[in-house]
Amino acid sequence: MPRSPIQRHLRSDARRGRPPGDGYLPSLGAPESRGATMTPCPQTSCVPESVMVICGVDDAGLRAAFDEQVRRRTRDDGPGPCAEADGAVVRLVAPGGHGWSGITWSDLAGPAGADAAIAAQVRYFGALGLPFEWKLYDYDQPSDLCARLTAAGFLPDEDEAVMVAEVSDVPADVTLPEGVTLREVTTEADVGLVIQVHEQVFGRDESRLRQDLLAQLREAPQSVAMVLAMAGDEPVCSARADFPPGSEFAGLWGGGTLPAWRGRGIYRALVAYRAGLAARRGYRYLTVDASADSEPILRRLGFRCLARTTPYQWALAGPA
Repeated sequence: MPRSPIQRHLRSDARRGRPPGDGYLPSLGAPESRGATMTPCPQTSCVPESVMVICGVDDAGLRAAFDEQVRRRTRDDGPGPCAEADGAVVRLVAPGGHGWSGITWSDLAGPAGADAAIAAQVRYFGALGLPFEWKLYDYDQPSDLCARLTAAGFLPDEDEAVMVAEVSDVPADVTLPEGVTLREVTTEADVGLVIQVHEQVFGRDESRLRQDLLAQLREAPQSVAMVLAMAGDEPVCSARADFPPGSEFAGLWGGGTLPAWRGRGIYRALVAYRAGLAARRGYRYLTVDASADSEPILRRLGFRCLARTTPYQWALAGPA
């Protein structure tokens, strides 16, 4: 989905981090696989048998709005990757390779069209020297698109639940453990504390994320809110919210709590805090790309699963 620089670096809320892949992936699948009949993707929709209805909009209508306002969004909201439409796909391209690049939406007609579109994007990003991600949703067509991406050299990562809620349905009362307070992130030093939490929680160097956060805080502060949970002088949890102009959807991103502080309601409190921000700014929906860890918490807070999404990663071929 189109994201701010913050979102593009660390996609899902409260998910476990994983190091970026540096391995070799073939740029194209075996020729005989292209255009062949393939097995439909083994993804299961998370929408229950009864039709999901949120604030008077059923799941089909909500998906259509989500696609139009989030996945197909090409509006330039500030610093970060450039969103552009290329035929039946929308892609984000990180300038100079700094940030997230990938496919956020596609509308591919039939196997031949899907294979041609995949090959075109592989050529495009290959010419730029950029690895990229194809963000596949379980309702994308054709139904075997996952197999076609795999045949073209993509590797699937962990799937996530796209959770959505009406802002007014999410409790906005912030309840914190004794001795823990919230701090709005407004300075470079605060961003340093956010990075400190991220590196401890997700286990990787976050130098690039730090630069992305600082750029957005400096150039488009109205589009993002970052918050820290502090136990005295120690940051124990951090999270962000993205507020794209002209959209009904606010996104929750990057929630992570230090292991010693989990199970005390801090993550829940930061969801409530960001829900309050979204309400005051007039947003209708909240969305989260949720890991298996955060999905049950979000369900208890009034979120429902709109779809499942799987990131398919393509990397440049290594030296021969």
